[in-house]
This record gives sequence, structure tokens and C-alpha cells, in this order.
Amino acid sequence: MLNFLYYPVSAVMWFWHQAFALVLGPSSGFAWALSVVFLVLTLRAVMIKPFLSQVRSGRRMRVIAPQLAEIRKRHAGDKQKMAEETQKLQKEHGVSMMGGCLPLLIQMPVFLALLHVLRYFNRPGLTFEQNAAIGNYVFGPDEVRSFLEARLFGAPLSSWVRMPQSLLDSFGTHVDRWEVIVVAVPLMLLAAVATHITARNSQRQQLATQTVVPEPGTQAAQMAGFMKLTPWIFPLGVILGGLFFTFPIAILLYWLTNNCWTMVQQHLVHKAMDREDEQLAEQRAAAAVTAADSAPRPGSRPATPTRKPGAKPVQAGPRRGGQAQASSGVGGPRRPAGTSGKAAAGRRKPGARKGGRH
Repeated sequence: MLNFLYYPVSAVMWFWHQAFALVLGPSSGFAWALSVVFLVLTLRAVMIKPFLSQVRSGRRMRVIAPQLAEIRKRHAGDKQKMAEETQKLQKEHGVSMMGGCLPLLIQMPVFLALLHVLRYFNRPGLTFEQNAAIGNYVFGPDEVRSFLEARLFGAPLSSWVRMPQSLLDSFGTHVDRWEVIVVAVPLMLLAAVATHITARNSQRQQLATQTVVPEPGTQAAQMAGFMKLTPWIFPLGVILGGLFFTFPIAILLYWLTNNCWTMVQQHLVHKAMDREDEQLAEQRAAAAVTAADSAPRPGSRPATPTRKPGAKPVQAGPRRGGQAQASSGVGGPRRPAGTSGKAAAGRRKPGARKGGRH
């Protein structure tokens, strides 16, 4: 099912081994170990953008949690309507459920593909010479021999704690089980601690931004209870996998590197997004203050617009009677200011006629 990933995963690992082999030697255990480490770094570097989308989607989902709870309460009897309203709200706020699962959907197949490639360096039932004569995807027979001869503090990278002694003897030189345990157990414990820290950090971020407390007895409350146990369940899985299952030393190294990257990435990304949220909150507060200052106070008159320099004054329309003529000076002499039409008529000489005749 994962055949399409075996070649890309082995190709990335081959590239980094070739780079480190130039410095450390082709059969160096550290060169092969660093090829696994940089395989992880390459994968996680490619997944930075999906991780950012996952974090942003999770934060937006927690912001709209009260509205989602209201939708579930309002449409409790209509599942289809509830789903439609939920999808509509998530789309409006840019929440992507697929984006939240994408990093895990990418990492898990790569993890399984690397496990398969590592186990195919030393195929069960074959001797050292037989395995060294068979290529392993992009690795040629020479690289396979180099991998089988490589040791990390005395232990082969593809060996595990409960590996059968017959397979340990097929690495070309005698390998004691205690040599594998001395390397595998510390890596196992370090990987478990790193897994615990990353799970605790994820849980702390979720609780810090949680806006709705699930009601006891509901499915959300059960899921919240399970999430509280994840910081202990995941590390236990690493320890059980290293002690009782076929987790090679290279896989434990992969797991440790992956979780160390996650710890650093969580710290940097969440810190940057906290600053973004603070800046956005400050901008919204400043905009609200500006809008409140510019709004007219209750009971106050709107401000009279000021005239721009050089603009012509607006002339008033014609008044009743002869006031328009008197004010404009058209059709007769201008009367003194403050006199009415009747007062002006009273000062006329008796017997005076229009047209100036005496």
C-alpha cells in the first residue's frame, strides 16, 4: 500500500548519507544516523506550512466554539441542518478540518515507509553476504553492505532490543544483545520524554484558549478526558514499541528527532501567533476608540461645514417682498442697514411720485 513512498524515503536518506559519508566515511554509524536525522528535518521543513495552517485552524475553531455550541443546541433534532450550519460557520472563519489532520496524515506513512526500508537492509532468513548482495530500493549492494557494517556505539542501526540472535549474528560481526540495549534504552527514554513534553505543550495551548467547558457526560467531555491522558499514553507507546516490538534503533532516533523538532516549533510558532493576536486586539481597540471619538455626542448639533479659502459665498434665495432688491441694490438705492421697508416709506416726501416728477 505504501510502495510509492519507499523510493522517495530511501532517496532522501541516500542523499544525506552520501553528503555525510564524504566527511565521516561510508561505513560510519554516525553518517547513517545523521542521514536518518536529516530525513526527519527534511520532512518537517516541507511540512512547516501545513503545521501553521493546523495551528491557525485550531485557534479559529476555539474562537467560534460558543457559536458551534449554539448551533448544536438550536438544531439538536436536525442533524443535516446542524452539519450545514457548522460547515457554513467554519468556512466563514477559515477553519479547515482537513488542515488540522494533514501533518499527521503525512508523517505516519513516512514513518511506516522508513520502518520498512530499515528492516529490508537485513532481511530475515538470509546471511550477511546474501543481504549485502541485494539492493534496497535506491540503495545499491555497496550501500547495503555499508549499512550492515555501520555501528552506533557498537549497535547496528536496524537492530532492536528483542531481535533474534540469529539476525544479530547476520550483521557480519558478532553483536551482543547488551550492546543493543545500551544504545536502544537511552534513546527510548529520551524519545518518551520528548513525546511527553510535546503532548503537554499541545494540551496546555488547548486549555489556554478554551472558551467553552464541555458538559459532564457528553461526548465532548469524554474527548476532553481522553486528551488529558495523551501526554502519558503516547510516551508509553514509545517504550512498549522499543521493548516488545520491532522498533529499530534508527526508528527510535527518528522518533526522538521528530519530537525535538516539534518542541522547538511549538514554542516559536505559538509565541509568534500570540504576538499576532495581541497586535490584532490592539488594532481593534484603537479602531473602536477612534470610532467612539468621531461619533457625535447625544443631543449635540452636527458641526457646520467650514468654507474653503477662495470659495465663493453661497447666495441666499429671493426673500419676500422687496427685501431681495434692497439687499442686492438692484432697482433703487440701498437703504441703511437695520431699517425696515415701512420706515423707509415714511421718510419719503409728501406728494412724491414715482418716476421723479414734482
